[in-house]
Amino acid sequence: MKKNFIFFISLVVVLQVNAQTPEQRMDELVSAYVNNQKFNGSVLVAQKGKVLYQKGWGFRNAEEKIPNDVNSIFQIGSVTKQFTAAIIMQLQQEHKLSVQDPLSKYFTGFVNGDKITIEHLLTHTSGIYNYTNDSVIMNNDVSKSYSQQQFIEIIRKYSPEFAPGTKWNYSNSGYQLLGYIIEKVEMKPYEQVVRQRIFQPLGMNNSGFDFEGLQVAQKTKGYFSLNKIMPAPVVDSTIAYAAGAIYSTVGDLYKWERAIFSDKILHPGSWNTVF
Repeated sequence: MKKNFIFFISLVVVLQVNAQTPEQRMDELVSAYVNNQKFNGSVLVAQKGKVLYQKGWGFRNAEEKIPNDVNSIFQIGSVTKQFTAAIIMQLQQEHKLSVQDPLSKYFTGFVNGDKITIEHLLTHTSGIYNYTNDSVIMNNDVSKSYSQQQFIEIIRKYSPEFAPGTKWNYSNSGYQLLGYIIEKVEMKPYEQVVRQRIFQPLGMNNSGFDFEGLQVAQKTKGYFSLNKIMPAPVVDSTIAYAAGAIYSTVGDLYKWERAIFSDKILHPGSWNTVF
C-alpha cells in the first residue's frame, strides 16, 4: 500500500509538471533563482525565431522599489566584445584591414608589436597585460574618464605576460586596442561606428555606450547585494570602452542574436571564422 501511495504521489507530480505550459515552467525556474537572491534582471527566451517568454524580475531601482521589466536597460559588460569583433571582421571583408596586420601598423612602442597581430588581440593570445588587473584603476578609477593615450600608456608600461600566440589569457586590453584600431581605420569614434554598422541596421534603438549619462526611466541600477542593499558603481564608458561599455535590453540583444544566426552584418564565412 505504501509503495502504491508513493507511486500515486509521484504520478500526480509528473502530471502536474507535464500540464504546465513552457511559460509556467520558465516562471517557476526563474522564480527559484530570484527567491534565492541569485538573479535580478530581465529574461527573454526564444526558439526558432519565436519569443516564448519575456519578463522582468526584481528591481530596476531597489531603494525606490521600482521593478524590472522587459524594457529595463543594463550595462552588458563583456558581451560588448562580440560587437567589437564583428566590426573588425566587417573591416576585413571590406579590405580595410587584415586580422594578420601587426599591432605596430597602428601603434608604436609595444614590446612584440611587430609580432602581435589583430587576430591575437581578438583571441586573447597577444600576451599584453590585462588592465583590469591594475588595482589602482579597478579600485579607484572605474568611474573616471580616461583618454586613449592614458590607456595606451598604462598597457605599454607592463611587461608582456607571454610571447604572442604561445598561450591564452583573457585580456580586456586587447579589446581596448581593437576599439582604437577601429577608430583609426574608420576615422570616427568607436561608438559611432558600432551605431552605424550594427545598432541602426538592426533597429537596436535601446542600445548605446554612455550609461552614466543615460537619462531614461528604463535605466537600471547595479547592486553587489540586494539582501543588504549595496549599490555597485557605474563603470565609465572610457574605462570599459570596446571591451565592455555597451548597454542594452533583452529585446535588442535578441535582434543581435537573430542577426548572427541569419548571417546579417557579416558574410557566412566571416561568422564561421568568428566562431
